[in-house]
Amino acid sequence: MAFKDLRKNSLSSLTAEIEKLADRNQSFNNNDDKLWRPVLDKSSNGFAVLRFMDAPDGEDLPWVRIWDHGFKGSSTGKWYIENSLSTLNQKDPLGEYNSKLWNSGVESDKEIARKQKRRLNYYSNVYVESDPQNPENEGKVFLFRYGKKIFDKLSEAMEPQFEDETPINPFDLWKGASFKLKIRMVEGYWNYDKSVFSEPSQFKASDDEMESIWKQCHSLSELVAPDKFKSYDELQAKLNDVLGTTMPETPTSQPQVQESIPEQKEPVVESGDAMSYFEKLANS
Repeated sequence: MAFKDLRKNSLSSLTAEIEKLADRNQSFNNNDDKLWRPVLDKSSNGFAVLRFMDAPDGEDLPWVRIWDHGFKGSSTGKWYIENSLSTLNQKDPLGEYNSKLWNSGVESDKEIARKQKRRLNYYSNVYVESDPQNPENEGKVFLFRYGKKIFDKLSEAMEPQFEDETPINPFDLWKGASFKLKIRMVEGYWNYDKSVFSEPSQFKASDDEMESIWKQCHSLSELVAPDKFKSYDELQAKLNDVLGTTMPETPTSQPQVQESIPEQKEPVVESGDAMSYFEKLANS
């Protein structure tokens, strides 16, 4: 998408994409300097002001989503941290294994499947307006990885629930809004409930300045390119190694369903808190 076409990028087209995501059942290097990460202060709170950027040049959407898995094998102590092929709408060996565990009807199998289930990550480009813990990031464009909680806030801004709320497109450079990211620790996990959008405003004073910043956006489509994912056989071999089996033992021969594990009433792992989540697993 060229800069001149951004004004035409309607709110309705983005909300249509969100509805598609709701109807479909669908690892980025943590050290990559293109990735912005929030940092908590001494009180275990985090704050930053971000402006979500529109779709990069030549791309259609201002976000991509990636499913991944992260768990430690109980018998080997080895980690399985891999992108899931379900991101590409392909069969994934761990997804198939989890579905078989879930469909066995045995509660202990379901508990294993819960611990191994997919995590959902979204990626967008953001311009960092304020970052008190790392002020050197201010005025720069980064990739931002976030989870369902923050994506829900984006969706609610575009499709508000109440009649007195005006829909906005948070990615719009002219009529969008800055996002005040507020993080609290709740029961040991990062919580984003207090995060809000500011009043809508034009991103920068002139189109020339906005275009110059927008051109700094990183490709999102590259993150979901097939070469960013291991093959089915490679993932199967890694899974076997982590589980300590030649082939994962499945308790049933029921038909495979792509990881149809319902949401559980358990802590939601937001991608921004992924490493602390893994640390909790490692110490458990």
